[in-house]
Amino acid sequence: MKDKVIIITGASSGIGLACAREFARRGAKISLAARSAGKLQEIEKELTGQGHDVLVVPTDVSKEEDCRNLIEKTVNRFGKIDILVNNAGISMRALFIDADLSVLKKLMDVNFWGTVYCTKYALPHLLAVKGSVVGISSIAGFIGLPGRTGYSASKFAMHGFLQTLRTENLKKGLHVLLAAPGFTGTNVRKSALTANGSQQGETPRAEEKMMTAEEVARHLAKAIIKRKRTLILTFKEGKLAVFLNKWWPSLIEKLSYNHMAKEPDSPFN
Repeated sequence: MKDKVIIITGASSGIGLACAREFARRGAKISLAARSAGKLQEIEKELTGQGHDVLVVPTDVSKEEDCRNLIEKTVNRFGKIDILVNNAGISMRALFIDADLSVLKKLMDVNFWGTVYCTKYALPHLLAVKGSVVGISSIAGFIGLPGRTGYSASKFAMHGFLQTLRTENLKKGLHVLLAAPGFTGTNVRKSALTANGSQQGETPRAEEKMMTAEEVARHLAKAIIKRKRTLILTFKEGKLAVFLNKWWPSLIEKLSYNHMAKEPDSPFN
């Protein structure tokens, strides 16, 4: 990754922040995007203090012009883009029958359209260097998770978009990676939206028992370097679940329902 120019969205926390540190450690030049200008400035200070080349661009990926601005500022600063990591995302936790439709729209705007906007403006630069587009997806992009209709829908949409992009550019050397980290110890569940659009605040899961964001970042770096098509992390809730869904979908539906129903304050109870 030495001297590669890498854009990471949703870089102020969780997997995005872990990727920023990991990729910078490997010698990459990093362009970091997130809504919080304050957090970005803290990360910039940390990484530049370690001698890394970093650009921070406050960005709301649900806004097309913000995404265009991110790409333009990155190219103006570094002259190219080698890797785009579409990581920005939000989740939800509510039954569809109870959820306000604005919740689903917000998830699509961030998770799906954020990926589309950034990829649209970065694509010419990525094609010029036969670079990589990465979509940080989820097991919810392979399996419809109950209580997460908007989240699963946005990740399924991301999959369809990036898989088609890969096929369209099959002879142009573009690398497309779909990465499904599985349940990871981040703040994504604390900021997940409830039925009325408010943040749930408390995570319903034992975060300390999950794979860390730092582990995910290391796996992602290796997958990008090897130009893998798909990265599915964790066994039971990742690889096994995707395998069973392919061959025994009725079983995985029951298992998914029962698994989610066991969460504290589950909307199924």
